Amino acid sequence: MTDKEKHSSDANNSHDEGDLLADPDAHLSLEEKEEVDRKLVRKLDLMLIPWLCFLYLLAFLDRTNIGNAKLAGLGPDLGLTTASYNATLTIFFVSYAVFEPVTNILLKRLRPSYFIPITMVLWGASMLGMGFVDSWSGLMAARWFLGLTEAGLFPGVNYYLSCWYKRSEFGVRAAIFFSAAALSGSFGGLLAAAIELMDGAGGRAGWAWIFILEGLFTVLVGFASFWMVHDFPDEATFLTEQDRARVLRRLKLDQQASAEHESFKMSYLWDAMRDWKMWLGMAIYMGCDMPLYAFSLFLPTIVNDLGWNTSIVRSQLMSVPPYAVAAVLTVVVGFVADRTKSRGLCNIVTSLFGVAGFAMLLGSQQPAVQYAGTFLGAMGIYPCIANTISWMANNIEGVYKRGVVLGFVIGWGNLNGVVSSNIYYNTPRFSEGHGVVMGYMAVFLFGGSVLMTVLLRRENAARRRGDRDHLVVGLTDKEIVALGDQRPDFFYTV
Repeated sequence: MTDKEKHSSDANNSHDEGDLLADPDAHLSLEEKEEVDRKLVRKLDLMLIPWLCFLYLLAFLDRTNIGNAKLAGLGPDLGLTTASYNATLTIFFVSYAVFEPVTNILLKRLRPSYFIPITMVLWGASMLGMGFVDSWSGLMAARWFLGLTEAGLFPGVNYYLSCWYKRSEFGVRAAIFFSAAALSGSFGGLLAAAIELMDGAGGRAGWAWIFILEGLFTVLVGFASFWMVHDFPDEATFLTEQDRARVLRRLKLDQQASAEHESFKMSYLWDAMRDWKMWLGMAIYMGCDMPLYAFSLFLPTIVNDLGWNTSIVRSQLMSVPPYAVAAVLTVVVGFVADRTKSRGLCNIVTSLFGVAGFAMLLGSQQPAVQYAGTFLGAMGIYPCIANTISWMANNIEGVYKRGVVLGFVIGWGNLNGVVSSNIYYNTPRFSEGHGVVMGYMAVFLFGGSVLMTVLLRRENAARRRGDRDHLVVGLTDKEIVALGDQRPDFFYTV
């Protein structure tokens, strides 16, 4: 047993935790251990990723399908002005962002197998209710509750996955998970085009059926999730006792104290608040999250107003290809970032696609050029969302601290959805909207990623020189582990 493993074992107070972190494969050769590890990761991928991707596809579809409903006549039927429609978009982000920072704590306390299905059923019910509103105030109330109930899924699942996978494995899984958002854009356009054919059925408009059918389906999937969503590694019932030990131990050897069971303390909140990486991460994330919502909420309208005199159904269908391309690039960037461990560089390069895309939308009056700009815009936004979250998760140690940091980063990013809801007007040029989005991507996403990369490289260099070794002088092994990412031997992913 190495010194590192001895320290980890000594840090465990209970006999059960010691058993969980013992090596069940100590008697195997190196080649046999590697094969066991590959099989374990494949098992985790199969049991965790597909269903979680499906859930996020539904979540993103439910929060953005109002853009498709608008094209199907939502505004005239409810008497919405541009300002009142934008308010219905804004109110979602207010409740969504306010409740996000606390949801990861609830996820840990209530267990994922309860928390995620319950929130799904509740947001599906909110979506279902949107199909029966007959006034702006009713729509506002439904959107408020939709934001509140959806708040826990995205930060929760990213935090949840970071407690299962090594840092070098997490990025591509987060990318695959988030690619469901891009796929929901493609799927949402196709689905809306089909559902609108029900216009008049049961005395309800096509836009109402979009909300009703999608909300009902979400409720059903939510109930199914009680059996399909699993708990954290130390409690997951689909793993044998040996597999649970393998998962926890491989995380421990990856410098993740998350492998140990923690109880919540207020000190984790204060540790997160004092960490400069959280505040800079919030700036970077707002640089891609505000553009994300601006793009997904208004793309159907942007395409419809390009000047090609397309029908509403064709406009819905033309919004599909940019999302499909973005989904593929999201996974590619996640894979590359995991292999190269250069998440900052991936953000920097990818963000330039987005800046170029919105520059095309802003500067050209040619429909073909503007449509090409939507492709570049999507390619610059979607990969950076997953990559930024992975970057933050890689560099924050400790179950609760990581949960708090991800909650604040994602919550602040989503609060900027308020901005995205109120910048697109003056059709068909949308100069204000495209300009603000491009500014966000250039200053916060590109500039923030450059600054984060430089600062992390500088800190890693200081740790290699031994400039931080004084932090552990006189501390016990348990106290050193408790330092999390402040430990001198913890090196940041740049």
